[in-house]
Amino acid sequence: MIQTIYILWLRQLKKYIRSKSRIIGSLGQPILFLVAFGFGFQSIFQKANGGDYLQFLSPGIIAMSILFTAIFAGIELIWDRQFGFLKETLVAPVPRWHIMVGRTLGGATVATIQGLIVFVLALFIGFRPISLYALPIALVVMFLIALVFTAIGTAIACMVQDMQAFPIIMNFLVMPLFFLSGALFPLEGAPGGIALVAKLDPLSYGVDGLRQMLTGVTHFGLELDFLVLISTVFIFLGIGSYLFSRIEV
Repeated sequence: MIQTIYILWLRQLKKYIRSKSRIIGSLGQPILFLVAFGFGFQSIFQKANGGDYLQFLSPGIIAMSILFTAIFAGIELIWDRQFGFLKETLVAPVPRWHIMVGRTLGGATVATIQGLIVFVLALFIGFRPISLYALPIALVVMFLIALVFTAIGTAIACMVQDMQAFPIIMNFLVMPLFFLSGALFPLEGAPGGIALVAKLDPLSYGVDGLRQMLTGVTHFGLELDFLVLISTVFIFLGIGSYLFSRIEV
């Protein structure tokens, strides 16, 4: 089991490291959000007594970069299915859920690295975490976010065979998850409908956990953030493992 998971994890990591254009290209949107929103809405946020908007925004953008990288890891499953690599993997004498876990851990590791890169860029732009001692816990939160959405992306990829359909479905899912998570605006005082959806959005708890660790501001509390994220990881790993066990190539 451990050897299978390690091989698949290492394969995902090597593909990411070799793809320099992918690394650079995926940084464009986070930088744009940090600069355009962080400085563009700074005065408005301060007039509303919200404090420094860049400080508020940066954890949300870090979570966003993890979300996009993690959930689109599922497209590699479709790619492997179309080009035959998945068939070679599935004939290996190991339970299929081992393969699912290995792919998920690999995609989550890549997404976490992407989040760390955005975190470093945010430091250059002007973001300042309140304490260096909280960074290890923030890293754990980042990895949990990555696990959740890599598992979701892989589970959906198990049901989709069309390469063109997957990005459309993901965009339909990803944008509401991001915009309603509290990444761009405080959830305190949000309208009832948005507040309800935010409570059902697992990314909300990831953003909140990161924001507490990096800026000291929280909405749900760190204990609830961890509880929801860990529970969601196991739920979608279970769903993904079941769907992966039924996949046909």
